Amino acid sequence: MSQPVIGVIGGSGLYEMEGFTDLNEVLLDTPFGEPSDAFITGNLDGTPMVFLPRHGRGHRLLPSEVRYRANIYGMKKLGVERIISVSAVGSMKEKIVPGHIVIPDQFFDRTVGKRSSTFFGDGVVGHVQFSDPVCADVSKVLFQAAEEVGATTHRGGTYICIEGPNFSTRAESNIYRSWGVDVIGMTNISEARLAREAEICYGTLALATDYDCWHEEHDDVSVEAVVAIIQQNVSTARKIIREAVRKLGSERTCTCGESLKFAIMTDRKLIPEATREKLDVIMGKYLK
Repeated sequence: MSQPVIGVIGGSGLYEMEGFTDLNEVLLDTPFGEPSDAFITGNLDGTPMVFLPRHGRGHRLLPSEVRYRANIYGMKKLGVERIISVSAVGSMKEKIVPGHIVIPDQFFDRTVGKRSSTFFGDGVVGHVQFSDPVCADVSKVLFQAAEEVGATTHRGGTYICIEGPNFSTRAESNIYRSWGVDVIGMTNISEARLAREAEICYGTLALATDYDCWHEEHDDVSVEAVVAIIQQNVSTARKIIREAVRKLGSERTCTCGESLKFAIMTDRKLIPEATREKLDVIMGKYLK
């Protein structure tokens, strides 16, 4: 059996890691438009890996403009079975200090319908189980890897995903805190939903960069503050990814690879041929 391929979605520069060899840029056309950028394929310490800058190189795409379906479709087409999502987030709790790592296990969706977060539609209806939106196995490995490289890490917690691109108002930030969320970001919920439908394991490596705007003793979140913390922690993030990829380079034992097994409700005879062709990479084996 061929070695599983690990996907990494994150900011520019993460593919410039020691040990990442045999690099190749892959430009893909998808039924859902162009992905955020070229996929960077290669091997990290012998494990096949695919990297994609979520916002494009040079950070060109707003959170609402990211072509999430095209990105996950491309990962699936390139054989990716597990995705590590690397994301900057705001901390919503005192104990999560800027610079800490969080491995969330829940999401709360506060996006406003501008994004396409499902492959279903156009004549095929399905409903996947999403009560536990991340792969427990991937999250466990990310936590272990972060601890092994010496990062202060919080395991579990809720990531609230807002539309953006503006940061929160102070009233919003305080309301979100009253709901008990742990971190705030603008991207991961769409990726998690689509990865589940594509039967790809998904886990988030969240880097806390600020206290949003709720903390009275800290400055309000700004681009300058976010970038400064990210730059300080690029080396740590690379080390975590390298360690995690090494641990994830084995056959899956979770149930993520069967997420669609009982999810499709539409009578197969009624599914339009154009929809079958469009979704062949994602769920072709279930549409026959």
